[in-house]
Amino acid sequence: MKANRSIPSATVIPVLIYPDVREAVAWLSGAFGFEERVRIGDGHRSQLRHGDGALIIGDVHGERRPPRQGEVTHSVTVRVEDARAHCEHARAFGARILMEPADFEYGERQYAAEDLAGHRWTFSETLDDVAPEEWGGQTVTP
Repeated sequence: MKANRSIPSATVIPVLIYPDVREAVAWLSGAFGFEERVRIGDGHRSQLRHGDGALIIGDVHGERRPPRQGEVTHSVTVRVEDARAHCEHARAFGARILMEPADFEYGERQYAAEDLAGHRWTFSETLDDVAPEEWGGQTVTP
């Protein structure tokens, strides 16, 4: 795959819509630790990074809208080093914590949060390498 400095190198890049792109960039950077990579216009779009992952923040335009209260259409999962510390930092920044950090049989400690525009996030810390078959999953090979 060719590299292009104008787009993140991640293979999958979610695009989330916010009423105010600049406010969203500042909030996501402060609360969740994202870093702005590319700014497109003053309030049109922004590319963010977190580790080797990427996210694009887009403005409201035409049919592009942020989530509506009481509806959940998606969630973005982000891997972090320390879910408990990350949760406390996000809470202090004003994130609405939907699920406190909890350990799961598949080897992850996770918490769930909602951001300033209502987007849902899951932050996941790996505790152990666990085969899917050990907790009821199934490995699928092509």
